Amino acid sequence: MIDTHAHLGDDAAEVLERAQEAGVTRVVDVATTVDGGRRSLTRAESRDDVSVVVGIHPHEAGSDRDLAGLEELLRHPLAVAVGETGLDYYRDYAPHDEQQKLFDAELALARAAGKPVVIHTRAADDDTRARLVRHEGVVVLHCFSSPPLLDAALEHGWYVSFAGNVTYKNAYDLRAAARRVPADRLLAETDSPYLAPQPVRGRRNEPAFVRHTYAALAELRGVGLDELTAEIDANAARVFAL
Repeated sequence: MIDTHAHLGDDAAEVLERAQEAGVTRVVDVATTVDGGRRSLTRAESRDDVSVVVGIHPHEAGSDRDLAGLEELLRHPLAVAVGETGLDYYRDYAPHDEQQKLFDAELALARAAGKPVVIHTRAADDDTRARLVRHEGVVVLHCFSSPPLLDAALEHGWYVSFAGNVTYKNAYDLRAAARRVPADRLLAETDSPYLAPQPVRGRRNEPAFVRHTYAALAELRGVGLDELTAEIDANAARVFAL
């Protein structure tokens, strides 16, 4: 079982030990700044169960534009994708035009490096869609929470990753979306330390808890947990070249 999107911190060793005990054998650690990417890659070098996604989060678009540093990180053998990148018009921590410039630049870096992109989008569906339909490369919609993007995802073969919020009682639209995603385009994640699944909601999330999201996805899709786990493991291996 793999957690395809987590944000590990200084207690990564303890968190990953609990993940192993829970049957989560691999974690994709996602950085949101260039400095964070360096720390994540350094930490992953001493392990065989962690891969790293490096990028600059849209929240940082107004302050962190170290694209040369990001390009350097992408040459590291454990850097498996660009992200998380995208647009966030909900929090508005950075001007929209700066977010758009950064997003375009990161998409270009991903194309040049031949790596997938891991997408953060919130309240920005139209601008996100307009860029991704022109992007030539593998796309992962992380922590899927934008049902209006689902048709484009299905049409263009993007991967759709569900986090703990798909287990929340009122997440009817997300569960409907999860039923529609083809088996070969489905991923699961924690987005830890955020969005703990319903059985542990209110606690700090961590990779061990991704098993609750797997269980919920298996139930709503009407397949066995082992079958779903094998499908997602195969998809993650294909996307991230694991």
